[in-house]
Amino acid sequence: RIDADYITIEYDGLRDQAGLWLLSRVQLLTWPYRCREISNKSASKPQVPPLPIQEMSWPGTGCVVMVLGLSLLPLQVVYVARNAKDVAVSYYHFYHMAKVHPEPGTWDSFLEKFMVGEVSYGSWYQHVQEWWELSRTHPVLYLFYEDMKENPKREIQKILEFVGRSLPEETVDFMVQHTSFKEMKKNPMTNYTTVPQEFMDHSISPFMRKGMAGDWKTTFTVAQNERFDADYAEKMAGCSLSFRFEL
Repeated sequence: RIDADYITIEYDGLRDQAGLWLLSRVQLLTWPYRCREISNKSASKPQVPPLPIQEMSWPGTGCVVMVLGLSLLPLQVVYVARNAKDVAVSYYHFYHMAKVHPEPGTWDSFLEKFMVGEVSYGSWYQHVQEWWELSRTHPVLYLFYEDMKENPKREIQKILEFVGRSLPEETVDFMVQHTSFKEMKKNPMTNYTTVPQEFMDHSISPFMRKGMAGDWKTTFTVAQNERFDADYAEKMAGCSLSFRFEL
């Protein structure tokens, strides 16, 4: 177990592929000798995306994943954040296919709601900034989705160092391969295809959609991008956080 109790996975308020990606890596890290056993194992029962107050845990691993705020901070946290533009686009598609959400309306109206935090799990800005500040004073490993895309092995090594673990090179390489977007998209353990259609309609949009950094450029109009940039600059003023919007 990590830090005597749990290692907890937290991500920027949105239950999308970024969090699932990190979860898969930490799950393998905390279960290194069961990597091949769990890597392609289908879920034993349909999984429905948890509500903000719910948790998922794995007995014996000391691993919990949640979308909770700071008031319920555990002992040790691995946090992953993704640039706001890609999150907004990803979340729009997730709203469409995940029937636990209301209809998102037009992309333009959804983007406005996202900018003011009127979406599930609240403001992206507040979430990423609060955890960033906390990472300076608490045991929080703050990771970026774009870094995970750019060099997954490097980011896995960061997690290993953070939790005080070391693994054989071949195990780390297996983790890199198994948690690639291509592999996760076809794995029923991670692509949510076992969830009943009344909860997740994959005919509308797959849960594992593109997994790209910078795909927002295919959706944002010039006017929307200019409006977003102005609002982003205002909300991120004074914060030392820096995101990459493409690779």
